[in-house]
Amino acid sequence: MTGPAGPPSRPEPPSAPRRGPTPRTDWAGLRADLRDAVPDATAALVITAVIFVVLYARIDAGSSPTLQVMPFLADADRYWMYWLCQAFGWSALLWAWVTVMLGLLRSSARPRWMPVGHARVERWHRTTSLTTIALMFAHAFMFFAELVRENEDGLGWGALLLSAFVDVFVPGGYSSGTGRVAILIGLIALYLSIPLGLAYYFRFRSGSRLWRALHRFIIVVYALSVWHTLLYGTNVWFDGWFRTVVWLLQLPVAALFLIRLLTPARPSERLRLRDPEARPRPLVAAARLGGRIAVAVCTVVLLGVVITGHDGGRTPGAETGELLVGPREVWMGLALLLTVIAVVVGVVRRDGRAAPAATDG
Repeated sequence: MTGPAGPPSRPEPPSAPRRGPTPRTDWAGLRADLRDAVPDATAALVITAVIFVVLYARIDAGSSPTLQVMPFLADADRYWMYWLCQAFGWSALLWAWVTVMLGLLRSSARPRWMPVGHARVERWHRTTSLTTIALMFAHAFMFFAELVRENEDGLGWGALLLSAFVDVFVPGGYSSGTGRVAILIGLIALYLSIPLGLAYYFRFRSGSRLWRALHRFIIVVYALSVWHTLLYGTNVWFDGWFRTVVWLLQLPVAALFLIRLLTPARPSERLRLRDPEARPRPLVAAARLGGRIAVAVCTVVLLGVVITGHDGGRTPGAETGELLVGPREVWMGLALLLTVIAVVVGVVRRDGRAAPAATDG
């Protein structure tokens, strides 16, 4: 004997398309940005060629202030790799300035006067970032090629390549003159730019909060790049209008950085000390307030440097003083920076684990 009949069966609704697992790395996005960066990189190469011609002509005419410090570079034909290296360095700094400005503009509240949306600004920021990293590497590689070409010690190919590699690509490997500090700073900027600049494409693995936290340290890379250029760059050996222009270009960066801190695009990053409900934790509030004050002070200092023209650069005809910062201080600063980054990563990961637990509870 059978039991009572159940309800009439209903046809099963069509199932939603199954989604695959979340990708661990955004390789498709990286490939798309690399394709979009081709026009940008082409423009960078054209600018680099123009800078190279200018540097070459100044050396050939004997009017470059670099010759007052390194007169052996007067043979423009012989040292063309060195001048191409310098040209890549200048275009890299220019592109770094552009991409930092775009990044700060993207992460700030959109002003009414901006004719394009945040999405387009972000695409420009990503492509110019990739171009900047490539230019920084080209800058270092051409210096490596110049050291290989010189081979003043008559080394064999193996020893020569190893020696040049250590001098150019190993932090602390270059051990003479101003380059002990300048090249060390430049290499730190290069090696930090790769993980901090490419963190976006690994956000699925690290989480969006972590990659945003890491990417904010890219402003330190830019500061190191400017420091490297003013310390060792061609045509900025002495106080003068060209060096002042380099400083002048930092004013909009500092101003936009302050605007970004005061009016961030993400409401959760705004500092609301008067609103008890939206007030962040005391440590977070103190860090955000301290950052705003520090950037405001730096902006005033930059303005003072531009107005006075005195920034510690060389003075023609005067004895060069000792460097105020040596390799030891640079290494200590790097250790402090890496410690801060490690603390930030730990805090972000801890908060990320605590949020699901609070939701489940």
